[in-house]
Amino acid sequence: MTSVYSTAEVFVPENPPKPMGYHLLVVMPKVQEATKGGVLLPTDTKTREDVASIIGKVVSVGEDAYPTDDPKFSKGPWCKEGDWVLLSKYSGHRFEYDNTEMRIVNDDSILATVSDPTRVSRAST
Repeated sequence: MTSVYSTAEVFVPENPPKPMGYHLLVVMPKVQEATKGGVLLPTDTKTREDVASIIGKVVSVGEDAYPTDDPKFSKGPWCKEGDWVLLSKYSGHRFEYDNTEMRIVNDDSILATVSDPTRVSRAST
């Protein structure tokens, strides 16, 4: 499937919620109306991609995230504010804040960091 994210731009609302504890706040990019190649996405496809988004940008990190005394994070944090990250498709708590989709995810829910989110798409079934 062609990427449904044709831009690496996201809108971060003013004064977004602050994640507590070991959580991260991630903003999700809007799914585009058409693919990079110009193919218009049907509404049900766009909705499915919005719900099952797998890419997001870290807005903030909770104060207890990535504790150095946890062996999982012995090599340091898996991501930082401003990083594009790969998530499981239904991970975290989804919500909208100022008409912007966001998720609160656990610090160990990050699967990878991504340099170019426009190259990412969910594998077709």
